[in-house]
Amino acid sequence: MFTEKNIQQIQNKGITIDQVNAQVARIKNGMSYSNLVAAATIGEGIESYSEQEKTDFIKLYESKQNSLSSLKFVPASGAATRMFKFLFRFLKNFNPSKESIEDYAEKHNDTLIKTFVSNLEKFPFYDDVVLKAKEEHSNFYNLSQGEKYLQFVKVMLDENSLNYSFFPKGLLPFHEYGDTVITAFQEHLFESTLYAASNNKANLHFTVSEKHHPYFIEELNRIKQDLEQKTNTTFNVSFSYQKEATETVALTMEGTIFRNEDDSVLFRPAGHGALLENLNDLNNDFIFIKNVDNIVVSDKNIEVSEYKKLLAGILIKIQEQIFAFLHKLDQAVVLEEELLEIALFLSNKIHVPIHIDFEDFILEEKRAYLKEKLNRPIRVCGMVKNEGEPGGGPFWVKDKNGVISLQIVEFAQINIQNEAQHEIVKNATHFNPTDLVCGVKNYKGEKFNLKEFVDPEAAFITTKTQNGIDIKALELPGLWNGSMAHWNSLFVEVPLSTFNPVKTVNDLLKPAHQI
Repeated sequence: MFTEKNIQQIQNKGITIDQVNAQVARIKNGMSYSNLVAAATIGEGIESYSEQEKTDFIKLYESKQNSLSSLKFVPASGAATRMFKFLFRFLKNFNPSKESIEDYAEKHNDTLIKTFVSNLEKFPFYDDVVLKAKEEHSNFYNLSQGEKYLQFVKVMLDENSLNYSFFPKGLLPFHEYGDTVITAFQEHLFESTLYAASNNKANLHFTVSEKHHPYFIEELNRIKQDLEQKTNTTFNVSFSYQKEATETVALTMEGTIFRNEDDSVLFRPAGHGALLENLNDLNNDFIFIKNVDNIVVSDKNIEVSEYKKLLAGILIKIQEQIFAFLHKLDQAVVLEEELLEIALFLSNKIHVPIHIDFEDFILEEKRAYLKEKLNRPIRVCGMVKNEGEPGGGPFWVKDKNGVISLQIVEFAQINIQNEAQHEIVKNATHFNPTDLVCGVKNYKGEKFNLKEFVDPEAAFITTKTQNGIDIKALELPGLWNGSMAHWNSLFVEVPLSTFNPVKTVNDLLKPAHQI
């Protein structure tokens, strides 16, 4: 199947032939859908707390914050191309000499372009684009309205101009404060001071693409000194790339390995599940995870960040209890009553169903069973009410061994053609905004090897296009899906105001992104 050149290529990536063959077999065998048992709801897998309880958890975190090594982990490697999808279509199809914006929008059923041009001055990049447009087109102000709009978009997206679609979301103008425009990257640095800093020091780690890395460094050097002075915080910022060894092969639609024109094997980035390797390299007590585009303007961020402290306070309390139980299980003598107390804690507090035959186990079997269930990484995940179409989120899932557990399930993992599964999805009340805090060290202070807690069956198989040809691609189990399948998980209701992603450029017009 592989030439000598292919074998060398594979080995150079840090992958074995056996691993590649396993990837091929997985794609050919098709995707393993999750077996949903029920949607997680309030009281049935999702916790909801009173205002007093929230205050107590926040105070608990604040009391411990300076003794913890915390870090904010931000996946930030993707280019912003998809943010501008409707604008690329506009560039291709709009002819200002033959039609108005209104005619174009109606003809193409494009409400996004109408929203965009009606609110141009509200975008944080408006002044920069107009200034550049005037540099490149001296008669810019004499153009017709339709021609102005067209030139505005061209300046934004043209690779010889501002080239916004080349850059990652983290480096785009996101928010405007008077005469100052700042990036999502800078907002994340500021946000870290609100909940992820210890002793006036904030640790942040961004996963970036290699081609964008120099631009992040340039932006960091530009803003760091001023921001440190304003926030009285020292920023320790690190970066990493998705590792080559996490890339996966792709197959043609006929089931053969897709090769490039030079006969080399095509390897593709394997989705955000590949970032488990990056996460596993970090050595902190608590790691907050949040997507780069889910960031709000500073005055709104102060309120939103209280919910990060809430999640962290819950993690502290549950982790302290787990650690105490694990130390007890290490003692020479453990009473039967103590084992029952631990089993009830597992079942009632962290939603880990106990084996049906547990009562029949001898004492040492019970001790080993409980220790194995407790001694795992922990994550506390915010969940927001689903006010739109139901999709991926928190569910009770049964694995191939019949074990039921709480999982975050992507929509693509669900066989929606199955009526029973579809009905469960319809009854889902909450979805996952990717807002979590992780405890990745055990009760002895040793870091877990996070790769030991992955469900490899939760990989994704998707159809992509390569050089205009359809291919079957393999993505690793998602970072907060199958890659954390065997963690201990707590799901906590947080308000919808904590979820403000920027999926299209028009999302920057929403109140969370406007002063």
